[in-house]
Amino acid sequence: MNQTRTFLLFALVAVAYLLFSAWDKDYGRHPPVVAASSGAATPAAADGSVPGATAAAPAPAVQPGAVSEVSAQLVTITTDVLRLTVDTRGGSVVRSELLDFSSVPRTRQQPEPPPVRLLDDDSAQFFVAQSGLVSNQGEAPDHRAVFQAAQTTYALAQGQDELKVDLTWQDAAGLKVTKTFALKRGSYVVGVQQKIENGGSAAWQGNAYRQLQRVAPVQQRTWWQNFSDPSSRSFNGAAWFSPEDKLSTLPFADFAKKPLNHTITGGWASMLQHYFFVAWIPEAQEPSTFSTGVINPDTAQPVYLIRAMGPSLTVAPGQSLVTAARLYIGPKAQGTLDTIAPGLDLTSNYGWLTVVAQPLHWLLSQLHAISGNWGVAIILLVILLKGALWKLTAAQFRSGAKMRKLQPRVNALKERYGDDKMKMQQAMMELYKKEKVNPMSGCLPVLVTMPVFFGLYRVLMESVELRHAPFFGWIHDLSAPDPLFVLPVLYILVMMATQWLSPSAAGMDPAQQKMMKVMPVVFGFMFLFFPAGLVLYWVINGLISLAQQWLITRSVDRADEKATAA
Repeated sequence: MNQTRTFLLFALVAVAYLLFSAWDKDYGRHPPVVAASSGAATPAAADGSVPGATAAAPAPAVQPGAVSEVSAQLVTITTDVLRLTVDTRGGSVVRSELLDFSSVPRTRQQPEPPPVRLLDDDSAQFFVAQSGLVSNQGEAPDHRAVFQAAQTTYALAQGQDELKVDLTWQDAAGLKVTKTFALKRGSYVVGVQQKIENGGSAAWQGNAYRQLQRVAPVQQRTWWQNFSDPSSRSFNGAAWFSPEDKLSTLPFADFAKKPLNHTITGGWASMLQHYFFVAWIPEAQEPSTFSTGVINPDTAQPVYLIRAMGPSLTVAPGQSLVTAARLYIGPKAQGTLDTIAPGLDLTSNYGWLTVVAQPLHWLLSQLHAISGNWGVAIILLVILLKGALWKLTAAQFRSGAKMRKLQPRVNALKERYGDDKMKMQQAMMELYKKEKVNPMSGCLPVLVTMPVFFGLYRVLMESVELRHAPFFGWIHDLSAPDPLFVLPVLYILVMMATQWLSPSAAGMDPAQQKMMKVMPVVFGFMFLFFPAGLVLYWVINGLISLAQQWLITRSVDRADEKATAA
């Protein structure tokens, strides 16, 4: 297979992959949602409350943007990497800012952009983390109960490694609940404890629960914005993990059709989006019943919910009990998440390319540690891959150079046999055999490099480490398209030069030859919308291949000249 056919093969596979990815996102089959075999989950009520709460609950559920008549206040908790806003109504985390991640790339005009806000109580981006207690036999503070806080501002002091914030609630019967938030320096994990102290005369029974509520992210409306925005091709929705079934996902569009109801031990429940996620992580030995629901499904902006309901708790009079979970609010940082909980690394959803993408991410991280620049790391990655495949591609280019020299004889065969393609192919194969040319030598390098190309595409799309990562000059974000289109233009020029050095395909009619000539332009147009890091990879790969092809073609020509002179 010569260079031109190889290029066409790659083009067809690449287009097919992109089309399949777009189709799979909207219509593909997702892991089945399993019904619980025991301990049925408590479904979400229409207002987001938890059935089982007593009628004495102090206030109606808080809807996105709603204002309650019951007094509550906001408490700000700040560490070196997180700034949380906790509403004393329910002790819910209603805002979170990731201080190490800017919302837009840093530029000279905006050197300190605002940080990423993940949780948000604004109605348009409503996304909150809630926890509470429910009981069928008495009062219990759910996510609507008003707690008390000693102050409204807490900050991790210099030299301090851990910060704890207590919120308290107490009823007239003597039941006291203290909700404690524990944050550590450099960590996106928030420990959330609920200490139940029974000062009454009867045993208290109930359940602890944790849940996430959010509206679906606003999608871009035009096809141009959808195609050029990397986040539009990333998964948005609920995800959960169980040791048996591993990662399962539920897009927002399927919440009503495939509700979750399953008891899991050693798992976690989350809401995923591009680069970041929030997850409730129950105690590893605690069985929790995971469920999903839709609040106000018939409105223009329904709220989606995923809940983890803990096992039954009993606190005798005069006794106390502590129930705990962890709340992760942060980036999909590969290589560190599995140390927090099993399976958290899977939140970087590489799909069926995981087997390629994860090693590529690891290798890129090592090269970045050496170079200090993700763009340079991509270039080093190309050099390593080309070095590993040097002999393989050298055989490909040597065969291509020989086929190029045989082109006049191939054209003579075409004139001789005319439209008899079978005889033409037989004669051409005899010619290649006689001259020791292998036309299939170009296939194997393509089969090796294509998975790398697609795997790197997923890495650049999903890896938060490359988000807003600058290269040099005009490229301030390797995960976004080249703003000046320099790299796509360079790619077109490299591919045109490659075509000029490659032999034309035998048996290809004029229409096909014209199509092949415009393929670099077609791919260059597609690369206008690809992440700059991916285009950088392909430009460097093309330049090295072009240099190798030129050197080998030149050596073949010189060898023929020496043979002729002798």
